[in-house]
Amino acid sequence: MEETRKTHRLILDNRNRGSITGVTEVLSFDENRILLETTQGMLTIEGTGLHVSRLQLEEGEADVEGTVKSLVYTEGRTGKKQRGSLMKRLFQ
Repeated sequence: MEETRKTHRLILDNRNRGSITGVTEVLSFDENRILLETTQGMLTIEGTGLHVSRLQLEEGEADVEGTVKSLVYTEGRTGKKQRGSLMKRLFQ
């Protein structure tokens, strides 16, 4: 499992279905933007009709669907550090 979390891979099929490994946290998402923390930096996915169809943080994996218009990587976390993961905040 540790090796899976270190490896980051992004596979995008026809700009509408993606599989991502090396995901450490989902910081935010809506139908126009998904913000992920990965082992290679912050990944912002922008588009339309976006949603996270599968999320397994223990394995560091996420699947996304929708029309992808851009993928942008940035170093480190953007903005103020949030308390806990998105999943923890959703289920409190």
